Amino acid sequence: MKVPKRLQPLVDDGLIDEVVSQLMSGKEAQVYVVRCGGERRCAKVFKEASQRSFKQAVQYQEGRKERNSRRARAMAKKTRYGQKEQEAAWLSAEVDALYRLAAAGVRVPRPHGFVDGVLLMDLISDGEGDVAPRLGEVTLSPQQARDYHDRVIADVVRMLCAGLVHGDLSEFNVLVDRDGPVIIDLPQAVDAAGNNSAPMLLVRDVDTMRDWFGRFEPALLDTDYGKEIWALFEAGELHPESRLTGHFEPDTHSVDVMELMAVIDDAREEAEERRERERDDAEDDDY
Repeated sequence: MKVPKRLQPLVDDGLIDEVVSQLMSGKEAQVYVVRCGGERRCAKVFKEASQRSFKQAVQYQEGRKERNSRRARAMAKKTRYGQKEQEAAWLSAEVDALYRLAAAGVRVPRPHGFVDGVLLMDLISDGEGDVAPRLGEVTLSPQQARDYHDRVIADVVRMLCAGLVHGDLSEFNVLVDRDGPVIIDLPQAVDAAGNNSAPMLLVRDVDTMRDWFGRFEPALLDTDYGKEIWALFEAGELHPESRLTGHFEPDTHSVDVMELMAVIDDAREEAEERRERERDDAEDDDY
């Protein structure tokens, strides 16, 4: 196919040998299948800020550190330069998260570079070598649902131990390759220790996964892994191999915990509304 304008510099520099096809065009990015040497990879071309529908909410950006004091001041004042740097920081967040999570053993696409708003990464394929389907497109047996749920929860724990919360995890942001679930779409990933919304977002992510897999294995609907995971993290007792029970007993003597639970309950309602919207336009979701 004709080389898209945004990919031409990568072709000129030898990073891409051929653009094979367009995989999808979503609200936040256009995704292409490309050939790099003897490998097929994925090129995610992020759209300009004015063309994207995902809002760079303070809720997600809180806690992200900017080492350069000049850039930090400009971003805080929202100057033209600051807005440009804020945009660059938002785009690089997914790249940074992918490198960090891949090193932590989380099943995510392996990144191969980020150039001029284009992210090169592994193409996730199914057992036949075709592009892997989203989790929301797959029908599971009860046993598969529990197995995949356990794998996703294990990756959520690894993510949290690496200091990150996905922040928008759903059946639309998980692919299924020959070996199981692969988590994708991380530009909004939040800093677990520095973001006040991290507890709510973590529980929302886990509850969303519970509700999806619970369609195939109803016993999962009685679990409460999200609150259990966060409680262990907050107590400094969470590690990648932590043995979870799926149950949580709140400390009713702690006002802070009760307030947090109220926030989480509100977030569940918000998540359900969000999932309904996502189901309506799932075909536009990014890879």
